[in-house]
Amino acid sequence: MDIADVAKRTGVPASTLRYYEKKGLLKSLAGRGQRRQFAADVADRLALIALGQAAGFSLDEVGAMLVDLQVDRQMLIAKADEIDARVKRLQAMSKGLRHAAQCPEDDHLACPKFQRLMKLSAAGVLGEKHLHQGGPGKTRSQPPRRT
Repeated sequence: MDIADVAKRTGVPASTLRYYEKKGLLKSLAGRGQRRQFAADVADRLALIALGQAAGFSLDEVGAMLVDLQVDRQMLIAKADEIDARVKRLQAMSKGLRHAAQCPEDDHLACPKFQRLMKLSAAGVLGEKHLHQGGPGKTRSQPPRRT
């Protein structure tokens, strides 16, 4: 399939296709100096690249996973664990914000729970376990258990 056809059918600009080829994510069937031609499975490969990026993988990570359209399952599990941890942090932030919105204190700065939320956020360690364990003064001696 010609590069212009691929761009038209997939919505991926030709410049991006050339960049992906340069990074080794795509292979052109044409010789040097000829108009780029791609195999019929190029749309599937582009869809996998887009999925990897949407999941938070870098293009280098996507390239490492995409050998003959086979996906490295360990990399997927590691990324899923990373996403799960991010979701927990965001849920804790959401809980804190909802509490602040409904807090009976006239001054949010007088609310101990809101104070804890601010300190954790400022320290960059906002996590659900920290909120439930009493705040930033506590440190964990071991990593969180997986269920």
